Amino acid sequence: MANEHLTPRDKPIAVGEMAPDFTLTDQDRKEVSLFRDLLPKGDVVLSFYPMDFSPVCTTEMKCFTSDIAKFEGKGATVVGISADSFFCHKAWADSLGLKQTLLADMHRAVCRAYGFYFAPLNVSARGTVVIKGGAGPGAGRVAWVNSRELKDAINNEDILAAIS
Repeated sequence: MANEHLTPRDKPIAVGEMAPDFTLTDQDRKEVSLFRDLLPKGDVVLSFYPMDFSPVCTTEMKCFTSDIAKFEGKGATVVGISADSFFCHKAWADSLGLKQTLLADMHRAVCRAYGFYFAPLNVSARGTVVIKGGAGPGAGRVAWVNSRELKDAINNEDILAAIS
């Protein structure tokens, strides 16, 4: 398994920590690695969410798609991560016209490593992490973290303000 090196944590990752590297499959069945594929392009917004086709997750991901140009304008890449399969991600992304990458954390290793695991439903908890990208000082370090209740969608303006 590609993510055997990851260590679970009980609390969300903290600002200033080095982000755990991972490799997951996206909705197009391509492997995507945080350090190899995403961070060299710039800052990365990891949006952990419980499950595709649920009301709050749908609202949240549609808002990311609506604001994708704002994130790209700041040099940031938005990535959704849930425990759903890449097949489910593909159907959901196609049905909603989502533009961001969706990663399948079917073994829950990544959500556990970032401290966003919701055991009662065996899914990702709801949380967002901004990781500093590029090659400069601080690259790969967590710049901003937001953990919230499953019923609470993120405000994209808060994330955009956190991206340098």
